[in-house]
Amino acid sequence: MYRKLENLNKIIDSGIVLIVRLATDSESIKVAEAAIQGGINVIEIPMAVPNALQVVKYLSDKYKKQGVLIGTGTVLDGETARAAILAGAELLVSPNLNPDMIKVANRYQVVTMSGAYTPTEIQNTLEAGADIVKLFPAEFVNPNYIKSVLAPLSHAPISPTGGVTPENVHQWFSAGAVCVGVASYITKAAAHDNDMSKVTKAAQTFLEAVKKAKAKL
Repeated sequence: MYRKLENLNKIIDSGIVLIVRLATDSESIKVAEAAIQGGINVIEIPMAVPNALQVVKYLSDKYKKQGVLIGTGTVLDGETARAAILAGAELLVSPNLNPDMIKVANRYQVVTMSGAYTPTEIQNTLEAGADIVKLFPAEFVNPNYIKSVLAPLSHAPISPTGGVTPENVHQWFSAGAVCVGVASYITKAAAHDNDMSKVTKAAQTFLEAVKKAKAKL
């Protein structure tokens, strides 16, 4: 199958992009692996993680054949985009619009999620060639914002990132989100005692909430 289409379908079918932004590379790997055990199959490693591209390479080498999609976040330029792709990233994410990042990703048929907030930014992001619009930061709005934006921009595939929880995820999907960006609910689940089984459980809980939300659409 066409690899980019396969990866886009994986993101949409999963409904979750897990953002693993932790203080060390080793902690990021442990949490990512615990989340994978819980069923997460789309993971973003932001460039803010120490040795981020080494983490991406490790996870991609280990889990790609198992169907896990590993991406790189906070990709702010074309140079970082190419480096991430060479490390094995099949998803590039940015908090803002950078046309060079999208151009490089499209050259190599890698999925992009590019950040936007206003209707103008959302449309500019789509015109630049992004596959999915990352609504960021979403914690300052509510699902009604997506619903309002999609009234005139019904073609926009939007993924809210920030403030999404198992309790409210159904509201985001009902409003029209194609997937959601998730972080601390899962990645910080073991913060107090380093019990990675809590990360696995949190992943399962969130995935079940997404499954129920999508079943009602």
